[in-house]
Amino acid sequence: MSIAFLPSLRCQLPVLLILVQGVFIVVFILFFSFEDPSSHFNTSNATTTAGDDDLDAIFPLFKDVHVMLFAGLGLMLSFLKLYGFGGIAFNFLIANFAIQWSMVVQGVFYHFRHGVILLRLNNVLEAEFAAVTALISVGAVLGRTSPVQMLLLTAMEIPLFVVNDWLVNKYFHIIDVGGTVAIHIFSCYFGLGVSQILYQSSLRRGHVKETTTSNSDLLSLLGTIFLWIFWPSFNSVLAKTKEAQHRAIVNTFLALSSGTITTFAMSSLMDKRGRINLAHLQNASLAGGVAVGISADLISPGGAFSIGCLASLACSLGFQYLTPFLAKKMKVQDQCGIHNLHGLPGIIGTVGSIVVILLGPVDKYGLSLHENLFSSSQEGQHPILGVFRGGETWTAQSQALQQAAALGVTFGVSLFGGYITGLLMKLPCFVHPSKDDFFDDQLYFQIPEDTGNKWISMDELQKHMLIPLKHV
Repeated sequence: MSIAFLPSLRCQLPVLLILVQGVFIVVFILFFSFEDPSSHFNTSNATTTAGDDDLDAIFPLFKDVHVMLFAGLGLMLSFLKLYGFGGIAFNFLIANFAIQWSMVVQGVFYHFRHGVILLRLNNVLEAEFAAVTALISVGAVLGRTSPVQMLLLTAMEIPLFVVNDWLVNKYFHIIDVGGTVAIHIFSCYFGLGVSQILYQSSLRRGHVKETTTSNSDLLSLLGTIFLWIFWPSFNSVLAKTKEAQHRAIVNTFLALSSGTITTFAMSSLMDKRGRINLAHLQNASLAGGVAVGISADLISPGGAFSIGCLASLACSLGFQYLTPFLAKKMKVQDQCGIHNLHGLPGIIGTVGSIVVILLGPVDKYGLSLHENLFSSSQEGQHPILGVFRGGETWTAQSQALQQAAALGVTFGVSLFGGYITGLLMKLPCFVHPSKDDFFDDQLYFQIPEDTGNKWISMDELQKHMLIPLKHV
């Protein structure tokens, strides 16, 4: 039995994509231009490399981020047995749309000069960082939303991310080289807000198609390893100095490495037979990279090692205990566990950054660290109090409060934005997959016959649900 292609999907998806590309073509023709190298405008914001925009220095890291977005995240989202194509292909679609849309939004917001948007490689890198937020948020509702709904989520989230990023940098002067707050915290609670609005009571006891296979889990683990390898580039590419970038690379590796060992230990400990849970390994081994990102260029090696352990511990425990609690008590169905990988480690990392700022000696690593801690314009500096910003003394205590305030603002903005976006996604004018079609590629893709992915009814699946698992 085959699934009839939904007329609404047949109309909405191609029409929407053609319309969007047509608008972008006009925008790029009329408003985008390459910057004249002889007159290099300083268009970088707080999430942009403040140093020289040198192709040889930036492009290798740019390629690493590219691999993370398209290969790492795509493979990581392919863990569902019947939704592997959707995990990889829709990640491919959303990433491209998000980058294009981010270039337009960030271009208007940051790079608009004399009627044109000046385009450099840094602009594309900024757009990729913004696109990460949409890809993470989609993970909360993976498999139970149509591609049209995912595109709507992306279209709504990107402008809100840009505004929040501007707020936490312009008014709260957050120190966040790896985007722990601006990217991970924001995308996590935006996605959870959407998921809470799209709550499905029919999924309280799971879904018969919400299963994995050895091959799908293997592909997802491969994606995790891709992300693990390239994460130091993600956390260091926006560092302000070479010294800070060097520290960010090493500290990120230490946090990832310590977190991986912790994940193996905790996963085995929580199983009665000492076996490794692949969901823990696919996610918690990356938690250290999320947590250390906010202070990767400031923290000591021992601090990075400790944060990696704590973040992976929290992530593993989150999958074991917190995810079921959120689904049953808070009506938040977190499909990919983004709260465990991005939310909890993000909070741990932010608290860690406050500790580093309050307790770490300002001159520990010399002038470069001092410039990272207090990076706005200054008229003078004091070896104990900090720096003077236009006559105002800016202390470590002030910066610590700003870190906490930025976390609170990001949490509120992202959650509110997620609720609004979720309400829009529920409108009947958009394509909604039925519960029978959740976590199933066949509604969207022409499935090769040799995959064995034959469509069967929910009643037929119910007969076989969980029977093999009882004997594992």
